[in-house]
Amino acid sequence: MTKTRANASRAIADTQELRLPALEIQQGRGRLLYTFAMDGKLVPQIATVSRIRRDEDALLHGYQRPEVLAHVAAIRRYIETDASPLLPNAIVIAFDERVRFEPGSAESDGPGYVRSGTLIIPIVEGPDHDRPGFIVDGQQRSAAIRDANIDAFPVNISAFITNKTADQRSQFILVNSTKALPKGLIHELLPGASGALPTPLRVRQLPATLLEKLNFDSRSPLKRMIQTPTNPSGVIKDNSVLRMLETSLSDGALYRFRNDEALPATGYMLTVLFNFWAAVRDVFPDAWDKSPRKSRLMHGAGIISMGYLMDAIAHARDRGDGIVDVDEFTADLKSIADDCRWTDGEWNFGGGMIRKWNDIQNTPRDIKRVADYLQVRYRNR
Repeated sequence: MTKTRANASRAIADTQELRLPALEIQQGRGRLLYTFAMDGKLVPQIATVSRIRRDEDALLHGYQRPEVLAHVAAIRRYIETDASPLLPNAIVIAFDERVRFEPGSAESDGPGYVRSGTLIIPIVEGPDHDRPGFIVDGQQRSAAIRDANIDAFPVNISAFITNKTADQRSQFILVNSTKALPKGLIHELLPGASGALPTPLRVRQLPATLLEKLNFDSRSPLKRMIQTPTNPSGVIKDNSVLRMLETSLSDGALYRFRNDEALPATGYMLTVLFNFWAAVRDVFPDAWDKSPRKSRLMHGAGIISMGYLMDAIAHARDRGDGIVDVDEFTADLKSIADDCRWTDGEWNFGGGMIRKWNDIQNTPRDIKRVADYLQVRYRNR
């Protein structure tokens, strides 16, 4: 531990709690925001980073990306210079309910939505995850200040208090959605987010939830086959599956289960999806669970075009409840199996259009070409 970090640790260890002057600001309906200043060297003692991961049961924990070491090093060099460094952006921290606010006794002539007082933050010894706070935004700045060879560096903190991880995830998504945050990380966090989200994120919450079930539910034939930040070894790109799901939710087999006036019937949706992809696995075993370079079935063009075929079969097989069982999907897929060229050979699209199997690309034109070809073959059989 460096001298400056040791000094900061001793300073905070002298007391069982931090008492910091703060402003309490009311936003919206009963939501409270706290703003205050403290030595950035002490932030790691009261807040940690909740890194995204999955446990043995595939449950999602945390929401942060790993530190970007080059970015941290650049900020640290800037802080250590003699050029009067300035970091005006606040670090955003989500505290649990062990943190409390005591309003000041003096009346203020200021606006009614703000009052001054003291924010009381307990000092907790032990593992990092026992800290009362999680850093929602400012991970790189906090790490740079922590490692910098300086005695102190005061920073501005914006904080809110909640025991709900879903609230923390929502704020993390909102803060970072306009920055260079990987889309895959947003998609993994969306199913567990709560509260109001911007429309572009809200419309992706349902397909992201279905994707999560397809990837981690023990009943899914696609279990752990979809590549995400917590499942980097998956062979199918998450965005390809999202596009397949969004299309079906818009006007395909999954549309009837959306229930615009109530909660979507995700159980029925998953039954259709599990049945269809189980049939695909059984009918095309040689093309299953291979990299897209070795199998165009696992490629974006294959996943999305097969999604269109799923919708066509579900429509043709509709008995009124929207459910098609595995055997029915299997029988219909077998009828077009000999026309597919997922791992070798050539696609004969007619009209002189012949394409080698691995010439098919993840472009709108090729996706439409394969999807139309499969549906025409299916309807003709």
